[in-house]
Amino acid sequence: MPTATVGRIYTGEEVTQDLAIDCDVCIVGSGPGGSWLAHELVAQGKSVVMLEEGGYHTRREFDLTESTAFANLYQDLGNRTTDDLSISLLQGRSVGGGTTVNWCSSFRTPDRILKNWAEVHGVSGVTKEALTPHWDHIEKRLHIAEWPLEQINTNNRVLWDGLGKLGYERGLIRRNVNGCANTGYCGMGCPIDAKQSMLVTVIPDAVEKGLTLYANASVRKLEHSGRRVSAVHADVLDPVTQRPTGKQLKITAKVTAVCGGALNSPAVLLRSGLDAGGKVGKRTWLHPVVLMMAMFEERVDAFSGAPQSVYSHHFTDRGPGKIGYFLEVPPVHPMLAATVGTNVGAPLIELMSKLPHLQACLAITVDGLLPEEQGGTVKLKAGAYSRLGFDYALGPANWEAFKDACKQMARVQFAAGAKKVMSLHYQPVVLESANDIDRLDSATWEKLKCRIVTAHQMGGCPMGKDPATSVVDSTLKFHGMDNLFVVDGSVFPTSLGVNPQETIMGLSRWASQHVAAAI
Repeated sequence: MPTATVGRIYTGEEVTQDLAIDCDVCIVGSGPGGSWLAHELVAQGKSVVMLEEGGYHTRREFDLTESTAFANLYQDLGNRTTDDLSISLLQGRSVGGGTTVNWCSSFRTPDRILKNWAEVHGVSGVTKEALTPHWDHIEKRLHIAEWPLEQINTNNRVLWDGLGKLGYERGLIRRNVNGCANTGYCGMGCPIDAKQSMLVTVIPDAVEKGLTLYANASVRKLEHSGRRVSAVHADVLDPVTQRPTGKQLKITAKVTAVCGGALNSPAVLLRSGLDAGGKVGKRTWLHPVVLMMAMFEERVDAFSGAPQSVYSHHFTDRGPGKIGYFLEVPPVHPMLAATVGTNVGAPLIELMSKLPHLQACLAITVDGLLPEEQGGTVKLKAGAYSRLGFDYALGPANWEAFKDACKQMARVQFAAGAKKVMSLHYQPVVLESANDIDRLDSATWEKLKCRIVTAHQMGGCPMGKDPATSVVDSTLKFHGMDNLFVVDGSVFPTSLGVNPQETIMGLSRWASQHVAAAI
């Protein structure tokens, strides 16, 4: 069998026969976890094969239209949801993973989260001191820097001004960009490669050093016996239809690292019969999001300019028994606004006719920190090829946080000059002034009555000391296996309370030493 030595990216149409390849490490997934892991391993001279289910798309295809982006760059064409349709999940699916389509927000892991992981979940070695050198390196390579106040768009300016007038904590977001043109289309793939995603930075670096990447390669099974994975089996997909071509890949590696992200990594493990005693896929966290829309007399043009540049962590810790949340804004592009919004028919047409005057705030709740929280569960769907089953439990603490967050967002929007504020209930609560905010108390706070979304998926393969309560150990090695690692956001024992990409990158670069040692 050939050994992977020459770096290159292959697409499904280029694989015209079954292939069997030997290598040191097989990496499943090309997002922030898989890419940094590959980068570090090939720098050490290891032979690495990476398998990515999504396609290989570059700036020449990024035409700034949502119809193209959702079809090519997102899981389930941007339509992934919980089984009961109560939560919409935006998740990347292409070379670069979520970094190709996210909004560039970059935060280091909060100290309180690392402390929780150590004290509650028995995680050892994953400390601020251990991760800081890796964050320093990543930030330099990806040009991560605070976005200047004078360049924030009006959508973010509303949040900045409203927070300031209310005396709430606020800050400017650090973004991984270099030569950003401030277009506002980060979620559709950057057309000028200014976003420093894995697609244009770490993956090309690794390919130059010998990484072999197969796009359109859907991993169906990890073949294993005893304590070792012996082979990785993948179907080759047609880049256009996304259906199997009939060609297959068999990668025989000394070490396998599953880096498909929360939801997808558990699915690969479950398909392989590696369920860690029923724990794989459990305790999946979403940073569940609620939003408020505001109407302004002046143009906001929330579809233009850096999507996220302002944040507030004023409410991340609300005290015992309560779920915290942090505030940011989303871009308001036509398709996203129409599908996330809850209007239909004539009210939708009226709302969209005023799109340039719409502003949106979002509250990202910090799940997984309360003892009673169960989070979500990833399941395999009988007869489905790529679609997953996923349930997420919402309890009283979630709904209390959603209601409080919506009231606080309305206060911020009115403080910034909004003329009208609307909730995203299926019977929207329309507020004409700050005096109306308590009307949100009488809204219906339950599933399928209020729009809930997520763009941050974490957990499902949590790390920890005890195999009875975790899936991987503190080196990210799968409990009970000698050559299987999980290196992505699925290993988080809780959610983060910040956008997750930099935490995943730092953890991956740190974990590369442990993966290398297992070869």
